[in-house]
Amino acid sequence: MTVSVSARSDELRARVEAFMNEHVYPAEEIYNTHIDTAADRWTIPPIMEELKEKAKAEGLWNLFLAEFDQYGSGLSNQEYAPLSETMGRSLIGSEAFNCSAPDTGNMEVLARYGTDAQKEEWLLPLLEGKIRSAFAMTEPAVASSDATNIQTEIKRDGGDYIINGHKWWISGAPDPRCKIMIVMGKTDPNAPRHQQQSQILVPKDTPGVTIVRPMKVFGSDDAPHGHAEVRLDNVRVPASNLIGEEGSGFAIAQGRLGPGRIHHCMRLIGCAQRALEMMCQRVESRVAFGKKISEQGSIREDIAKSSCDIDQARLLTLKAAEKMDNGTYKDAKDIIAQIKIVAPSMAQTVIDRAIQAHGAMGLSQDTFLAEAFAYARTVRFADGPDQVHMNSLGKQLIQRYAG
Repeated sequence: MTVSVSARSDELRARVEAFMNEHVYPAEEIYNTHIDTAADRWTIPPIMEELKEKAKAEGLWNLFLAEFDQYGSGLSNQEYAPLSETMGRSLIGSEAFNCSAPDTGNMEVLARYGTDAQKEEWLLPLLEGKIRSAFAMTEPAVASSDATNIQTEIKRDGGDYIINGHKWWISGAPDPRCKIMIVMGKTDPNAPRHQQQSQILVPKDTPGVTIVRPMKVFGSDDAPHGHAEVRLDNVRVPASNLIGEEGSGFAIAQGRLGPGRIHHCMRLIGCAQRALEMMCQRVESRVAFGKKISEQGSIREDIAKSSCDIDQARLLTLKAAEKMDNGTYKDAKDIIAQIKIVAPSMAQTVIDRAIQAHGAMGLSQDTFLAEAFAYARTVRFADGPDQVHMNSLGKQLIQRYAG
């Protein structure tokens, strides 16, 4: 199902789809073979840089940057959403267009809150795809689903800040192209609860920054991107590396998450749609117990339910994008909570049905299904666990209808 948003969005989606068909899908096996056979799994498959150059040459680059005509396409969230879905059909798709997390969120933060010097040093190389980045918030010692729990210390010392903390699940930090991290920590633990946190730029090669290990997701290290455990021991950076004002970190984080959640949900919808199509092709080509698997009633039911589930999530996410475009993150927080509850679970369910239809092959590296399932399950934690969004949404609805 395709929802027309604007002529420009439709035209770009068609071009992205053509690029995926011509370049990205054929590159997947080359990319994965490199990761499986390279002496160092953390080297970047050359095919990715080739894809990026081709996408840049075709003008399919930085399409995500809503509100920022000077840096990206200037598309609205609603216009970008179908493009994000199309890119999300491949697990390497978004990166080919320089539209992958966490860089997208970090670029939006720098575009909105960065100083001219910060933009020159870090935003421009990110926009050019020359480097990658990480966002360091989550910590092993506290329940990081509540960002106010973060304990990392960011302490002023003359013209510098000194940072001490322990982070984990820092996506992209093990990537050899990662040059900069946005670190969230506390500058004033005695301030009001939501004004204690700040965000600061920390180059990954700063003395005191230690990548302890890549965390494994269902047994996979997710190379060459990965999710790192990171220690920050007396890390000293200039005070000019602070993003915004002291105490603004929580508000910046909330603004960063709104568009990011739409991107995640639409990418997952793309994953689910591809899984459904693969499921249909698989069951039509296989015979069991004397007839095609596609003739089994339970299989047809799974396919029908999957189609309904995908379309419902897609329309809900587009509605959230429209509400963000016409207001603020705060105005849309109820429906953003809805899509974050609905889309990852939907994708996990649909992909699981496709795995079942593929038999043991669905668990293997011979399709993208197993990795896509792990991605969908992971996003039920990323950008806030299901329970946090359900609690927030339930509270809003009670206030609305009973308050």
